[in-house]
Amino acid sequence: MRLNDNLLELLAKNGCLREGRMESLLPKEESRGINKTFVVAILIALVLIAGVIFLLLRRPPADQQMANLIATAYHEGTPEFAELAKDIIIATDDRTVQSPTGLGTISMYIYGKIRNKGKKTISILEINVAVVTQFNQVLKEKNILVVPVQQPTLDPDQSIPVTLALEGFSKDDDRANIRWKVSAIKAAD
Repeated sequence: MRLNDNLLELLAKNGCLREGRMESLLPKEESRGINKTFVVAILIALVLIAGVIFLLLRRPPADQQMANLIATAYHEGTPEFAELAKDIIIATDDRTVQSPTGLGTISMYIYGKIRNKGKKTISILEINVAVVTQFNQVLKEKNILVVPVQQPTLDPDQSIPVTLALEGFSKDDDRANIRWKVSAIKAAD
């Protein structure tokens, strides 16, 4: 007798082997269905993701939000603008530099400081920064929404720093001066 035959005979005596077949020794494979909890969790996650995407698509883009915000502010030519803008002092910092780029153009990194010397808290402040020639012709300019982007409000007698880059100047440009001016402003209610 061989070892396998001895093993089969021993298993048959102990009642572990029915009809002398080896198949009964192997564990039966149970057919497992799909876990219902797992499917429900996936469906809930998909619904949540779809909801977040829907809400994000309904929000207007950042540019439009800023344009809507600036539209509520006072602009040049109105008496409210003149009253609020006269209390805003903007000065160029000594750290303003120019730097050549690899494309043969020049970039200017402009630093400034904005101070509210008035008695009202400013809730919206947009400034225009321009590099001008010695004949006061604008070479490049840029509008920056300072309040509420850099900080929520500009309180009375408070100062905030401003930094920006203007790029694309040629070597021959007459970059004589930097001009700052308020382009939109609104006081907190």
